Parts: sequence; structure tokens; C-alpha cells
Amino acid sequence: MTVKMTAVDRRILAIDVGAGTQDILIYEAGIPIENNIKLVLPAQTVIVSRRIQQATAAGYAIFLTGNLMGGGPSTASIRAHCMANYPVYAMPQAAKTIDDNLERVRALGIIIVDEPPDCPAVTIEMTDIDLVALTQALSCFDITLPQRCAIAVQDHGESLTSSQRRFRFHSWEKFLAAGGRLIDLAYTIVPPYMTRMHAVQNTVPGAIMMDTAGAAIWGALEDETVAAQRERGLVIINLGNAHTLGALVQGERIWGLFEHHTALIDRAILADHIQQLRRATLTNNAVYDAGGHGCCIDPEYRFEWNFNFTAVTGPNWRIATGLGYHRAIPHGDMMLAGSFGLLAASRQHLDNL
Repeated sequence: MTVKMTAVDRRILAIDVGAGTQDILIYEAGIPIENNIKLVLPAQTVIVSRRIQQATAAGYAIFLTGNLMGGGPSTASIRAHCMANYPVYAMPQAAKTIDDNLERVRALGIIIVDEPPDCPAVTIEMTDIDLVALTQALSCFDITLPQRCAIAVQDHGESLTSSQRRFRFHSWEKFLAAGGRLIDLAYTIVPPYMTRMHAVQNTVPGAIMMDTAGAAIWGALEDETVAAQRERGLVIINLGNAHTLGALVQGERIWGLFEHHTALIDRAILADHIQQLRRATLTNNAVYDAGGHGCCIDPEYRFEWNFNFTAVTGPNWRIATGLGYHRAIPHGDMMLAGSFGLLAASRQHLDNL
């Protein structure tokens, strides 16, 4: 699908939403990438978490409105608010931030409502993207937002009964079975079960969507040293704040990958998983049983292809210190790797950019 841009605005807003930060790039065609506007701001889940903590400290009830968004800090603060015996009211879509199954949400003591409660409560909007706040901040510098947007979030997919880890990794398995094409990591039409991405598109209609892991892979390939290994084949590792993903990348496709929780990864585990991924001996159950999501490798991949080069990106790159891997720093800014990846993938969908 090709989206045509107007002649007036040849720019794109790329936002990579992580567990701790939202990394923002405002790309403008025709100027050096280094001169584009870049921001690293707290992620909305961190902002929402702080607002809930303030309400908890003051002893106020809270009313959650808005839409499904990323969890992590925000859901931890909601649970802490409940544990402190302060009321939590939530609209159904906002409540899905806590769990896809609303019965499990109710079991925490959260009251699901269809309208604001009659009692005093602090209203907190749940959203991964706050364009109003970003517009206000940039207006101080006479900057307007681009017409086109590309946004990355980590989406486990809606799973009402099965393991969220299994369900998320099943999406990776389907991706590899369909050919593992890098361009297929960017969605103009989001699969129906990717409810977090749909929530973002409700806020930002028409946005091109990616998973944060896919955006990081695309971003690492924007590093010149990494790009030079692309046709031969290499391993790309994204050590994110919440998740670690390793992928066997060659040309325009991915041959295999594993996904784990970064908190459960140390240097020795990382080195072992990369070596086993390269040798095609790392199993799905081995990663899952250790608390990760899984591993999947195309049966046609061969260790003899010698994917010996390894590139590392992500805010937790220090875990790989001493292993001899190349640290990918696309366009001189590793924290914007996901945003650069969003831009690179989006430019294959957009004309005149």
C-alpha cells in the first residue's frame, strides 16, 4: 500500500514508545538527518504511573479513562493504589491496559464503569501517544507536527485465556512462516488482535505501526557498519528496557529470532543464546521455560552460512560489554535507533519522502 504525501509537508513524525522513554524524531526531507529534531522523553506509561502515585499519596480515588496502553509502570501503580485500599474506577478500554480479560481486572477490586463515577476522583487518561502535549511543547519553538506519523509500540496482542508470552511469540512464528520479510514488520493495516496498535491508530489515524523490536532491527541496519554486513548475514540484538530480541538477518529478511525479558538476561546468557541462535540449536521451550517468549528458526537456515557478525543496540547495550559485538549507533544516536528504523521502513510505504 502506498500513501501519497502532499507537496507542502514532506516530513514524518516517528515515535518509538519504550518501557521507559518515548524517542521522537521529526524527519524533514532535504536536510541532513543529523539536523532533524530529536527528543527523548518519558514514556506515557511512566507519566501515567507518576500521576497515579500522586493520587495514592494524597489518598484520592482515581478514574481511568482513554484507551488501552502499555503497562509496566502504570499497571504497577494501579495495583499499588488498589493495595492501599483506594478506589479505582476504569472505563472498559482503559481497563484492558491491566489485563485483556476484564474479569481478572475486576478480581483486583477495580470497578469497571461506562461513565465517570459520582464520587470525587482524579481523572487519568490512558494513552501511549499524547499529541496535544507534544504540540504544545513544540509550539514554543514554532514547530508544527508533520501530517504523517510512524509509531512503534510493543504489542503482545489480545489474549483472553492463553499465555501472553506464547501469544506474542506466535505472531513472530507466523511472521517467519510467511517469509520473514523486513518490510512486513511495518503495518499500514494492523492485524485485528494487535489491540495496542489499534488503540494508537485511534489516537493517530493513519499512522504506520511497528513493534518496537522490529523498529530496532530496521534502525540497527541504518548503521553503516551493520549495513555492510546485511547481504552476507548477521545477528542483530536489541537490548531494550523490558525485552531483548535477537534476529538472524540477511538481505531483506529474517531467518530466525528469539525474544527474552531483559531483566533475565546477563552477559553469559546473552552470549550463549546468540551462539545457539547462530547454530540453530536454541529451542522455543528453552527460552520460554526460562521466563522469555520463545525462539523460532526457519528450517531452511543453515549454520554454514556463517552469520558471524553481531550488532547490538538498545539502552541496555552494556550487558554485551566485553563480548566483541559491534555497537550499532545509527546516524550517531543509539537512543533514536527505533525512530530511525520507523523512518526507514515508512519511506518504503510513502511517496515523495
